[in-house]
Amino acid sequence: MNTLWQNQMRAKPESDMLEFTQSVGFDVELAEADIAGSQAHVMGLRKAKLISKDEQTDLVRALKEVGEEFARKTFEIQPTDEDIHTAIERRVTEKIGQTGAKLHTGRSRNDQVATAFRLWLKAKLNSIGHQILSFQQVLLERAREVEDAVLPGYTHLQRAQPVYLADHLLAHGWALSRDISRINDTISRMDVSPLGAGALSGSTLGLNPEYTASLLGFSETFENPMDAVSDRDFVVEALLVFALLGVHLSRIGEEIILWASDEVDFLDLPEEWSTGSSMLPQKKNPDIAELIRGKSGRLIGNLTGFLVTLKGLPLSYNRDLQEDKEPVFDSAKNIQLGLAALTGLMRECQFNLSTMSKAAQAPELSAIALAEYLVKAKGIPFRKAHEQVGILVHRWQANNLDPKELVAEELGADVATIIPAKPNGSVYASIKQFGSHLQQVKIS
Repeated sequence: MNTLWQNQMRAKPESDMLEFTQSVGFDVELAEADIAGSQAHVMGLRKAKLISKDEQTDLVRALKEVGEEFARKTFEIQPTDEDIHTAIERRVTEKIGQTGAKLHTGRSRNDQVATAFRLWLKAKLNSIGHQILSFQQVLLERAREVEDAVLPGYTHLQRAQPVYLADHLLAHGWALSRDISRINDTISRMDVSPLGAGALSGSTLGLNPEYTASLLGFSETFENPMDAVSDRDFVVEALLVFALLGVHLSRIGEEIILWASDEVDFLDLPEEWSTGSSMLPQKKNPDIAELIRGKSGRLIGNLTGFLVTLKGLPLSYNRDLQEDKEPVFDSAKNIQLGLAALTGLMRECQFNLSTMSKAAQAPELSAIALAEYLVKAKGIPFRKAHEQVGILVHRWQANNLDPKELVAEELGADVATIIPAKPNGSVYASIKQFGSHLQQVKIS
């Protein structure tokens, strides 16, 4: 079987050219979405009276059978299959003969591919959104479990003041909520059907894009066919979602790595979510956290690489746009694998609460609480209070003095009761607020 366009050429295409331009090696991922788009297109052809009722029945049946072949993993790719879209059309034609040749009536691969990709990416983003929500639920469960456990909060990776472990965990949870919000925004903007835009200027065959859009569950159809086939903003937005989500997961991974070290000892890694060393028998390595951290660079690279691909393209469709799929497939796959692994690790890890509590009681972490007490109780200007406390901290550190005794002597016994300081705010209110927030989260 020849390619769809080979009859336009007087020379046979070279094998190296076909190998370089084919995409069926990776866009097979779109098979299910392409079949759904093709079934809607068949319904549109029938509505426009371009095919008979019997032809519609045959085409829909053949597409369903092809879909079953993909599900059973029995579909065979042929050397002439440039992409998954032509592979499906080729197989449909094998099944029902020349009626299969009517499948492409009024349609270009330009609008066909864009439609299938939007369908696939909408579903994938929805799935990832629910994975994030499951991870947030684990963070909430762990926050409820540790309740008022305390550890040092850090700025510049230096101990700053005591905070609740629950608040620390839920800080990551709130960042992930912004990722879900971005997913919803991205889905809402990509929820536009390109089917009917043709190669770049629609068709004269009387097709109804609004009809096929409704069949496919799109909320809108395109306004401008040239824009419809060339628009890949939705790809960039998805890659940005994956990259920023990857950065948020990387920050969690970095903390797990630090906390699991012997030097910090805030966390024990679960053996079922850790790896060992090929040489050192005592090791338990945080490979999940390290890979999460490492893959963030890959996700960022996929985003920046595709932006460079887009930056100089004239209207409307250009084959450069074939480069949109591999980075998205790669980013989505790694995000889903990473989320699943990190969720399991976070669910099963053990927090060393006594080590955290001891570290949080270091008198230096009470410094800001002392200064603010002087402001509230003594009416001292903050800059003066900051200076007084700073001098006292330096004195007890330099001379190995008892902090409480020194503060009581210099500032008063009532001020000394601040040491060790307690975290600010109500951890129970914080947990309740986040739990209430998760109950209201909806994913498009």
